[in-house]
Amino acid sequence: MNHDVIIARYGEIGLKSPKIRSRFERKLVNNIKATFECEVVRNQGRIYIHPADFDEGIEKLNRVFGVVSYSPATSTKTTYEDIDEALTGYTKELINENVLDEDTRFAIKCRRVGKHDFTSQEMAAHCGGVVRDVVLAPVDLTNPDLTIFVEVREDETFIFHEKIKGPGGLPLGTQGKVVVLLSSGIDSPVAAYLMMKRGCEVVALHCNNDPFSGPKVTENFNLLVDRLNIYAKGTPIKKRVIDYGEYLTVAKQKAPEKMTCVLCKSGMYRIAEKLAQKLGADAIVDGSSVGQVASQTLSNILATRYGVDMPILSPLIGLDKEEITAIAKEIGTFEISKIDDGGCSAVPKYPETRADLERVKKACEAMNQEVEIQKAFEKIRKID
Repeated sequence: MNHDVIIARYGEIGLKSPKIRSRFERKLVNNIKATFECEVVRNQGRIYIHPADFDEGIEKLNRVFGVVSYSPATSTKTTYEDIDEALTGYTKELINENVLDEDTRFAIKCRRVGKHDFTSQEMAAHCGGVVRDVVLAPVDLTNPDLTIFVEVREDETFIFHEKIKGPGGLPLGTQGKVVVLLSSGIDSPVAAYLMMKRGCEVVALHCNNDPFSGPKVTENFNLLVDRLNIYAKGTPIKKRVIDYGEYLTVAKQKAPEKMTCVLCKSGMYRIAEKLAQKLGADAIVDGSSVGQVASQTLSNILATRYGVDMPILSPLIGLDKEEITAIAKEIGTFEISKIDDGGCSAVPKYPETRADLERVKKACEAMNQEVEIQKAFEKIRKID
């Protein structure tokens, strides 16, 4: 098709106050420009994109949070003569691409913004006649096979027939910063993605459990961040890695063996809180789903979060594994997470599943958790 512009639409941004809406729009435009080379114009609730490479723009716009839907369109001037000429050419292209023929039931939907000497219904009826002059297809306003949209905006008119679903959400970078506990598994990358979709800048914190895990774990972490970063243009994910093996060793040696997983998760939250405070983040995020593993029973979730004052967000909390896996496949992290990394050998044979707060406190005191957390935190490192 001879398209020359992509019309992008947003959803809940339009519900914000004028000042917030304008700020969110500007951030959305910046993120679009960071995703692919283009020129962008904002106008009355629409974003008009002129990409340097049209096919690239159509493909990559689906990765920009805040875009609810978008349409490749043909633009023309708002005169009957120009609209007739553009719509005639557009109809012929639809015929050439086998989208429209004499058996295709079609409808015209017209939307108009501004002052004109015609109503939306009058323009829709006129455009239907233009299409019928090219092909004698039946008109069906109730259940059409094809809908051609004519959007009149002041002195410019746009013609399109596709509405491609975007990722939705809020523009990345508009909702503050979070520290995500990101492992090499299936769940936490999906949790990170969902928080990005809600507009949060992500700092990915990976706990390297060596000698209880191998180097493949960290390799997979880096691959997962690379994959998630295709959705983070304009506000890329920052990476932090911490050597966590010494902390786990002390936990296994000085606390009850069955409490290892509880102490492991507790320590991760405490370290993530320290990092969040240092970087100005507002919350911690993990991939917890109720009952999925030993550390994610309700009692253990409560116990592992003891002593953390910062909000801990778990966007997957009510999803089952199939639902989480479906999202992972959709965003391209599933195959990376399925790479065998050897697992973690620190997990006890019979892990605690019903930890109570008093026993957790005693286990933390037994291993001198505060000291071990500080020692681990001092070794945190940034990865470019």
